[in-house]
Amino acid sequence: MSTLGEDIRPVVTVTLNPAIDQTITVEALRPGHVHRASAVRRNAGGKGVNVASCLADWGTPVVATGLLGSGNAAAFEALFAAKGIADRFVRLPGETRVNVKIADLAAADTTDLNLPGLTADADALDRVRRTLRELVLPGTPVLLAGSLPDGLPADSYATLTADLRAQGARVVLDSSGPPLAAALAAPDLPFCIKPNRHELEAWAGAPLPDTEDLLAAARGLHRCGVAVVVVSLGADGALFVADGPALHARLPAVNALSTVGAGDAMVAGLIAAFGADAPLEGIARLSVAFATAKLGCFGPNLPGADAVRALAGQVELSTL
Repeated sequence: MSTLGEDIRPVVTVTLNPAIDQTITVEALRPGHVHRASAVRRNAGGKGVNVASCLADWGTPVVATGLLGSGNAAAFEALFAAKGIADRFVRLPGETRVNVKIADLAAADTTDLNLPGLTADADALDRVRRTLRELVLPGTPVLLAGSLPDGLPADSYATLTADLRAQGARVVLDSSGPPLAAALAAPDLPFCIKPNRHELEAWAGAPLPDTEDLLAAARGLHRCGVAVVVVSLGADGALFVADGPALHARLPAVNALSTVGAGDAMVAGLIAAFGADAPLEGIARLSVAFATAKLGCFGPNLPGADAVRALAGQVELSTL
């Protein structure tokens, strides 16, 4: 087993619909009432940006690309400069969307209000495709993450996956709804996907109430050609399906400063473990540790590597 955290191969993240996450903290959210916020934070985000940020904290070189509004790019540029993330985003006229997240301390959960963002077209996607052709070499890990902006067709991730596989990249896809369905119906499948329970149910078109149901759906996708299928279950950890026995991994509950971006941190852990050529047990341990470590941080950040490794050692694994 490779030593987790020592791999230095660069990762490319693609975020076609990034966002500035504005997190507002309230003591208890009561719809229809006036609230006095106890804190407010603004972070450059979007799934791929969050993953890039966590990987940079882990020490992995990262190149971030996608589509970014030139009108409010400063927050992203500051993040990339602070964390040493190479910025290859394509700039479009206009402003990147703002997502409002209301953190309810009493309920320990978060309510999201995702605002409209940029409108893109085929030329914008082609500019990203050209950028990826310059960046990607055989074996490059590439993340395609998040929703699609208005104007791009649902098969945009399927198109990018076909391009990237032709270049020899290892593609991780973290999306949902029609973009995920289109990518999973295409001839060229991603190497790994990480739906949560609701996203997998939406793809399956049926409720998946039990672990056995989730496993059956995940194993079906694996048989079709997705090498690693990870189903995130929130506080219950995640299911991991690849060759051999499936695993359920979890850590005991922790007090969370913010749940925003925990799923993105899990994806960062997956990619870090893939880069270290870890077996499925190592993949499960590191990805769950990343997600749990993120709960103790505001924004798309991780604590020090030693703290993450300590959590990885405490992950409870069961074979399914």
